[in-house]
Amino acid sequence: MSTLEEKREALLSYFRSLNNCVVAFSGGVDSAVAAKAAALALGDQALAVTANSPSLASGELDAARQLAEQIGIRHQVVDTQEFQSPQYVQNAPDRCYHCKTELYTQLEAIRQAIGPAVMVNGANVDDQGDYRPGMQAAAEHQVHSPLAACGFTKADVRALAAAWELPVWDKPASPCLASRIAYGEEVTPERVAMVDAAEQVLRGLGLVELRVRYHKGDMARIEAPAASLPLLAEETTRQALTQQLRQIGFRFVTLDLEGFRSGSLNSLIPVETLYHPQKMRT
Repeated sequence: MSTLEEKREALLSYFRSLNNCVVAFSGGVDSAVAAKAAALALGDQALAVTANSPSLASGELDAARQLAEQIGIRHQVVDTQEFQSPQYVQNAPDRCYHCKTELYTQLEAIRQAIGPAVMVNGANVDDQGDYRPGMQAAAEHQVHSPLAACGFTKADVRALAAAWELPVWDKPASPCLASRIAYGEEVTPERVAMVDAAEQVLRGLGLVELRVRYHKGDMARIEAPAASLPLLAEETTRQALTQQLRQIGFRFVTLDLEGFRSGSLNSLIPVETLYHPQKMRT
């Protein structure tokens, strides 16, 4: 089994072979490591691109800009238009496919403008076993996944991020706000804004890992770590949260007793509709 140092050298070698690349840069730990490796290997021949849209949580764009500056990679922001896609708005289980298709279409235009460049993302080995319809969009747009190609697990990615002193090395996963909307309920700028505002309220209580899920009838289902449930259920806190989330626009506010679970809405997808991702490009 390769050591982290060996995987790091393989990753840098991978990027050197590309000569020029465009990195899909969300500002999370995976894309941060990919961007750092690209910057080290290619210098100014590497470009990080961050998508901006209503589904991006508050503060994430500024954080991505600051991180790109710290990494030392050229950075560009593009405004994606996924909310103009009927297939995205209707929010079927393949919603992410349509979002990533819009992103990679934008990256292709940038790639063509700057010359021959390879598009890359931050997918790692662990992503191959998850339900990720966006992988199909990546394959269709010839997007490479260097971390996966070099055998990086999520734990490896965090370890290398820590070694490179990237401040996001322990940042919790932060998928787009649209992922909080229950499948079948339309994704609208208004609804993702409600989710964003509600999650900001909960972060004000000191919570880090959490989700506010939007369900039919303007219902909020709060997922938080099990250890924080007593705090949220405490009378004063409960009443304050209910009032604040109703002011945001939710009609019903519920607390999920199972606690925080990343990707919990995927449990509602019928097995026969699941997309089994192809092997990521190497």
